[in-house]
Amino acid sequence: MKEQIKKFLNEEQDPKAIEKITSKLNDLMMKNEEIGYIGVQKKPAITVFPDSIVLTNKRIIICQPRNLGLSMDFIDYTWDQIEATFVKENILGSEFSFSTKTDMTVSIDYIPKTQARKISTYAKEQLDILKHGANQAAASKPIAAVEDDVEEIETEEVVNFAEIMPATTDFNTQMEDDTTSLEAIKAEGFSSMSQDELFEKLQNYKKLLDNGLILQGEYDAYKKEILSHM
Repeated sequence: MKEQIKKFLNEEQDPKAIEKITSKLNDLMMKNEEIGYIGVQKKPAITVFPDSIVLTNKRIIICQPRNLGLSMDFIDYTWDQIEATFVKENILGSEFSFSTKTDMTVSIDYIPKTQARKISTYAKEQLDILKHGANQAAASKPIAAVEDDVEEIETEEVVNFAEIMPATTDFNTQMEDDTTSLEAIKAEGFSSMSQDELFEKLQNYKKLLDNGLILQGEYDAYKKEILSHM
């Protein structure tokens, strides 16, 4: 089995479905987009070509096989289009659905309950990050969303790149200060920080990651710890 699909088989997803989806998604991924979770439909009757739902750090993608699996339809919704998500647990699996800001409701049924819960958790984390980023942007106009890449910020959030980046010397100094303070913050813990302080720390860690000053694993650990206190 290919190494890249093993991490998506934790909740008994169909390996053949996962392999087919990941192979087709390779050409659809945007810059800095990463797959976070894949849920696969499991109907009571044998389903050779089940529907799937893919969650990335940028969007939700519904994958629907067509023509006996020879082709596949992809329908995607970016996180800023999504208003809310829902999970309804039934006797035979669960139904995951979400509403958009244009009053559209999208759902996929017969998702195994464990997968549906993981999908819901991942979706709420992404919406929470987006929500906190939007609220802070409205108040003080910083970099909008923690998970947005620099290219998106340049084209959609600001006109002048200088608006989101401080002078080179000051920025490097800030990065060094943040790196130096990581261990101190880790020792102190996040429990005494306010929501705004926690969100600011999460933004700083993202900057450190983007500039190669910390590893992805370190960022993920800090992100998980911060979100647990928010």
